[in-house]
Amino acid sequence: MEYTGVGVSPGRIIGSVRQMPHPVSEPPVGERLAADVTAEDASAALRTASKAVQASLTARSVGAQGAGREVLEATALMASDPMLIKAAVKLITAGSSPERAIWDAAASVAEMLHNLGGYMAERATDVLDVRSRIVAELRGVPAPGIPLSDTPFILVAEDLAPADTATLDPANVIALVTSSGGPQSHTAIIARALGLPAVVAAVGVTAVTDGTLVYVDGAAGTIAVGPGADEVAAAKAWAATAAALTVFDGNGRTSDGHLVPLLSNVGGAADAVKAAAAGAQGVGLLRTEFCFLDRDTEPTIDEQVAAYRGVFDAFPGMKVVLRTLDAGADKPLPFLTDASEPNPALGVRGYRTDFTSPGVLERQLQAVAQAAEGSDADVWVMAPMISTADEAGDFAALCAAAGLKTPGVMVEVPSAALTSEAILKRVDFVSLGTNDLTQYAMAADRQLGPLAALNTPWQPAVLQLVRLTVAGALAEGHGKPVGVCGEAAADPALAVVLVGLGVATLSMTARALSAVGTVLASVTLAEAQKLAAVALAAPNANEARASVRAHLPILEELGL
Repeated sequence: MEYTGVGVSPGRIIGSVRQMPHPVSEPPVGERLAADVTAEDASAALRTASKAVQASLTARSVGAQGAGREVLEATALMASDPMLIKAAVKLITAGSSPERAIWDAAASVAEMLHNLGGYMAERATDVLDVRSRIVAELRGVPAPGIPLSDTPFILVAEDLAPADTATLDPANVIALVTSSGGPQSHTAIIARALGLPAVVAAVGVTAVTDGTLVYVDGAAGTIAVGPGADEVAAAKAWAATAAALTVFDGNGRTSDGHLVPLLSNVGGAADAVKAAAAGAQGVGLLRTEFCFLDRDTEPTIDEQVAAYRGVFDAFPGMKVVLRTLDAGADKPLPFLTDASEPNPALGVRGYRTDFTSPGVLERQLQAVAQAAEGSDADVWVMAPMISTADEAGDFAALCAAAGLKTPGVMVEVPSAALTSEAILKRVDFVSLGTNDLTQYAMAADRQLGPLAALNTPWQPAVLQLVRLTVAGALAEGHGKPVGVCGEAAADPALAVVLVGLGVATLSMTARALSAVGTVLASVTLAEAQKLAAVALAAPNANEARASVRAHLPILEELGL
């Protein structure tokens, strides 16, 4: 039997299945407070449980890195979310048991977030995860999570909560398969960051029983039950290839010498040190949320300076592109964003927070400038969620006032791609955030498995927006660079297409550097341009991907 989904992280591996354990059972409907327990005591027990869950998640975040740490910190905040706890306490006051109260309160909050769509649908998953953890704490039983095992296994689940994906241990979990989720979900992103072969949206795979031997092909998106000789040979070949693909020589280029610097996306100093050790030619995306997400107050300028300098110092003499705070939507901050927005994905997010909370961005830029003064890194700064040339100009003015010389913007809103020429008259560079650009262009929530086919950067419409962005840069006449820092850059086949479209730099998880570098070095610039034309001419995403891959036999040889 074979299951087919969406391959999101390459690798060919054989192993035994372990299913995620059944979730915490729902408290009986209408369960009431025990006769000898007051509403005040029950409410206190609920608050104590929520704080314990928050503390547990926060403690787990200390040992995580990058995106994993960010996810755990955000989920920890949700565990003590005032709106959630207040709603549950109200139900306790009306007579519900604390378990039933938090269950019903979380269901209401999750439904509200799900109906908002966009990024907020992801927050709904967080709420339900937190609900299960609080109920488990109230019952005094272990919290839900990844199963323990003395031997490595392939983890199969309907989907994983962000707190689970953030703590995946590649020493135990050797591949990841889910029956839902999308190619840009947190599950997919963290699997790529960990180098785990992974397939999402594989409908029906949760029927496979524990202990079943399966073969997972993370590039093809297939799962075969009872692998045969061919699959065994493929898995052995991948093991040898994977060892070779861990080394990047630090020189991104095509076979005819066209330079394409390969940079890394990082979430803090620890990530930066690892990326530098992996040969990254700089940082294409420094997510500054790591300074803010575990706090309910704005960090001081001094605190930010210390955090940023740790990243800058890992790349002396090299480019480090810092993205200013991307708060809002799936990254709410108590001191900056409004959780009651009717559609946060289209609300006050990223650069737009300066409209409602002026001063936070200005202070962050001051901190960046101070950190840059004490470092040899070549610091570039870009703003997320820019929609117009006027916004780009205003951001450039803020950078100039702070003494920062190289301002740029993220292109993740289609309007920015369509007006890149005007935008690049105001700033020095742009970087394409393909995750959000795809989501907004296709009106498809990246977390939803049923929309996985829409939510891929192989969509010809998304590639056209990339082409238009580069065309705008060329029309500007000053050779201002266009980079890509979204997950598309980590796909070796798509990386070739992006270079063919005129993208100057690619930024990705450090684990993808070698694979992308190897495939780029197998083609000339002219060949990359021809493949870009093939992708643009395709009628749909599947044909675009298949046509390009057919011209890159090295992908099959490497198991990519």
